[in-house]
Amino acid sequence: MRKLIYLDNAATTQVYPEVVEAMNPYFTEYYGNPSAIYSFAAEAKKATEDARAVLAEGIHAKPEEIYFTGGGSESDNWALKATAEAYASKGKHIITTTIEHHAVLHTAAYLEQQGFEITYVPVDENGCVRLDELEAAIRSDTILISVMAANNEIGTIQPLAEIGKIAKAHNVLFHTDAVQAFGHIPLDVEAMNIDTLSASGHKLNGPKGIGLLYIRKGVKIRSFIHGGAQERNRRAGTHNVTGIVGFGTAARMAFESMEERSAYESKLRDHLIDRVLTEIPYTRLNGDRSNRLPNNASFCFRFIEGESMLILLDQNGICGSSGSACTSGSLDPSHVLLAIGLPHEIAHGSLRLTLSEKTTMEDIDFTVDRLKEIIARLRSMSPLYEDFVKKQEQK
Repeated sequence: MRKLIYLDNAATTQVYPEVVEAMNPYFTEYYGNPSAIYSFAAEAKKATEDARAVLAEGIHAKPEEIYFTGGGSESDNWALKATAEAYASKGKHIITTTIEHHAVLHTAAYLEQQGFEITYVPVDENGCVRLDELEAAIRSDTILISVMAANNEIGTIQPLAEIGKIAKAHNVLFHTDAVQAFGHIPLDVEAMNIDTLSASGHKLNGPKGIGLLYIRKGVKIRSFIHGGAQERNRRAGTHNVTGIVGFGTAARMAFESMEERSAYESKLRDHLIDRVLTEIPYTRLNGDRSNRLPNNASFCFRFIEGESMLILLDQNGICGSSGSACTSGSLDPSHVLLAIGLPHEIAHGSLRLTLSEKTTMEDIDFTVDRLKEIIARLRSMSPLYEDFVKKQEQK
């Protein structure tokens, strides 16, 4: 059987055996509801609060500022919608960027329908927000700036500390979607002046269906899901104890190994980028060359249709992506690639490969070798490429 080479870790990650082992007792042995007052529930409550403390410490927050959610999309929705509701009397203007995840962009579009005004600040050719344009967009009625920590498609890391400084200077709340960054790069909500932060368990070898929203103490965000008094009356619903335990365990492992893991993944990432750009002509790297997530490599291949490339990679046992997993059913090119200035015909030939600490150099070399063959095969069937080569030869 051909070895599986999984290079789509930005979409989701393997749940590590240590995480599953930590979760198991809370399915069958300590299955009490942590909100109950009897002693049997005490173990579940302790596990919930222990995980909360680990997650808080990892971003330099207080445990009471961490609220558990059903995942990153819920956290983003909560951060934007509840902030808009709570601060509408101050103003109805929100700033975000053109390359946010759809959990933010679609929520922003919803808020526009509710009478809020959204400014979508553009980014440069590497996908980095322009700080001067961001600050210039702030008005007297601006209540929130939402900028992702690192882009899920092209991996570019945003200058969070600088954005937080600008937001604080103008007395505007700052939210960051840190779903791709949490557990992968250092985050400090105090040093970066972050008021709300979204994260998700399944992006760092934890289970799906569990996330968090950090809410700085004093920020007047209201409940998003109504019902019981869980999560200090801010997020109703029986706690997903097994998910919370898994999230906390995965986060602890990620925080402890971050420096070593980042160095290893960066080495593989740079080798991958160097080989692809050197050995496959008419290829471009998407995102900043160095200021990117350690495990992210994103390319566009001219004269290639991305879906065919992914199918042929899959036939070779290689899992990749053309961009966000949330838009895999869409025929439209990535909004992120269009936002950094790529034309449609180039954006359609995109490939995102995202590594993990279990990826090997042999995996990378095998992938590049197969990718070279696939690109050559697909281009050989393209009349556009044939015409392009003829014109190049005539020069």
